[in-house]
Amino acid sequence: MSLFQNILIIIILIIGAGFLALTEIALAGARKVKLKILAESGEERAQQVLDIQENSADFFAASQIGLNAVAILGGIIGEPAFRPFFVNLLNHFYPTPWTESIGFGLSFTLVTSLFILFADLMPKRLAMIAPERIAVAVIKPIQIYIKICKPLAWVINAIANLLFRLFKVNTTRDDNITFDDISAVMDAGAQAGVLQKQEHHFIENVFELEERNVPSSMTTRENVVFFTMNESEYSIRQKLAEYPFSKFLVCNETIDQVIGYVDAKDILVRILNNQSINQLNESTIRNVLTIPDTLTLSEVLDRFRASKEKFAVVINEYAFVVGVITLSDIMITVMGDWVTPIDEEQQIIKRDNNSWLIDGSTPIEDVKHALEIDQIPDEEHYETLAGFMMFRLRKIPRPADFVEFDNYKFEVVDVDHYKIDQLLVTRILETTEPKVEEEH
Repeated sequence: MSLFQNILIIIILIIGAGFLALTEIALAGARKVKLKILAESGEERAQQVLDIQENSADFFAASQIGLNAVAILGGIIGEPAFRPFFVNLLNHFYPTPWTESIGFGLSFTLVTSLFILFADLMPKRLAMIAPERIAVAVIKPIQIYIKICKPLAWVINAIANLLFRLFKVNTTRDDNITFDDISAVMDAGAQAGVLQKQEHHFIENVFELEERNVPSSMTTRENVVFFTMNESEYSIRQKLAEYPFSKFLVCNETIDQVIGYVDAKDILVRILNNQSINQLNESTIRNVLTIPDTLTLSEVLDRFRASKEKFAVVINEYAFVVGVITLSDIMITVMGDWVTPIDEEQQIIKRDNNSWLIDGSTPIEDVKHALEIDQIPDEEHYETLAGFMMFRLRKIPRPADFVEFDNYKFEVVDVDHYKIDQLLVTRILETTEPKVEEEH
């Protein structure tokens, strides 16, 4: 054959190999979520792509048959086609005893480079740009090609399956989606500008409801405002005026003797109707939902939905009241800073780029977000920053005690009756090993 005919055959082989390489990457890289959306919108070819992905062995066997056959044919035809041309060229300009060897090397390099560039590298890079669109576009010819190669592909797959069983290799693909997968997609969406900052923030917080326990969002025991059964009308009016709560616990004498709760609206209606509120009675007091402090926020949402309540008392294993939680508290956890007013009472105050003043009762998850810390060890042993300090120091902290962790220094600033009120957190600029220290 002439040089032109050989070149034409090589071009056809390169196009065939490029098509197979393009479809192989497109079908492997096409995301199931996008294909399902296309299929639900009426695109039948998207469903056909999903079917091939479910049973990909036949396609990949057929693809490898084609790619290897084309590569071998390209070598057989290409090297003899170009070698005489390079040998004649070398003999014309600079004849040497190694002309044949050099001509072989040049023809081999040329053919190999053409196949690498046009039959492998470029098609695969194109397929990665829009795998779903390309997979849908080429599915019809690929189905025909698979049927043509099916007998030989069946033999190859049978041998491969036998070897997999022999070496006990599990070939089942795990398509389960984990939180890390979803988190990675959200991060990519945020970086690409598809997700706005607040949307990314909300979605991230929703997933955290499964990890955060009740104490991270509840109103703690010392901050719970409650009425007693013998509360005077003056005292009730004072608490209603001073605290902007919609619901108040009603207890016998102490907070651990919970009877129920009252809705501030009910009391205000009685006041507007000039009725006495000197003593709370059964018509005013409602049954209160009681939950353990070990529940996650997601479980609390389930309890609220099942009971149709929006207010609950949180008790510990000794049946002592440790706080109260409302549906609004959980929503604030999801919405975060977008609904929490920035004022002097906020729990985390950023002083500059390398220091923060943080309230000791701040949930550890909020601290991690603020400081951009991915993981804190032994989180199951504490809920707040104060708990973290006590766990790491192994004692009741005093002012000036500190802990160093993950290039941050956590220093106790203020302690009130053994309670850590405030800490100063500073970033350690020099690289140090994570450690725990305390100052006396």
